[in-house]
Amino acid sequence: MMSELVILRHGESTANRDNIYTGWSDVSLTPRGREQGHRAGKLVAQTGIAFTDVHTSLLQRAIETTHLVLDECNQLWLPEHKTWRLNERHYGALRGQNKDWTRQVYGERQVAQWRRGFRVVPPLLAHPDHEQDRRYAKLPATVLTRGESLAMTLARLQPYWTDVIVPNLLDGHNQLVVAHGSTLRALIKYLEQISDEAISQVEVPNGQPIHYTFNHKMQIVNKEILSQ
Repeated sequence: MMSELVILRHGESTANRDNIYTGWSDVSLTPRGREQGHRAGKLVAQTGIAFTDVHTSLLQRAIETTHLVLDECNQLWLPEHKTWRLNERHYGALRGQNKDWTRQVYGERQVAQWRRGFRVVPPLLAHPDHEQDRRYAKLPATVLTRGESLAMTLARLQPYWTDVIVPNLLDGHNQLVVAHGSTLRALIKYLEQISDEAISQVEVPNGQPIHYTFNHKMQIVNKEILSQ
């Protein structure tokens, strides 16, 4: 039995436009980002895949993109599962800073390590800053991070993949995941068994669907980047 998975990074956000580290900050899509969401939905619709579930984060840029895609696919009625485990990587004290400014202050090499090193942790916040956010109120304090490496992002993502998404795929239920650049880089690393060093070269553009086909052993039998 084959099953289909489509993963998609949200459309351009206001922080993407302004070249700012975003992480768990909640920002909306730009008009260009909404156009990317519609375009991605049309590309996914062309595959003819009937999804059983859609999974996204607790952040509005991913949720907005999810709805645009489902609308284009005529599948807005699908069960929609939102989880903090699909949130973007938490950039700690870098969050809200302009990326070019951080390169000027800390140097190209250091910023490249923070952004692309698999186990490199960014400068941490003094304390978690989401304690008062209702989205995270029921979570244990240990998950309210002060900053994450990509390895830490993969560690909190993997249980959701293993316990929620994989059982659906094994039952032949096609799944759609709409999330974030670093979250999806972590998932791609896991799925494709990419080395810690090579993952630094993997980029997930805004609004570009990636289509995987799995066999009954959850082995990838095909990967396709959807484009016009």
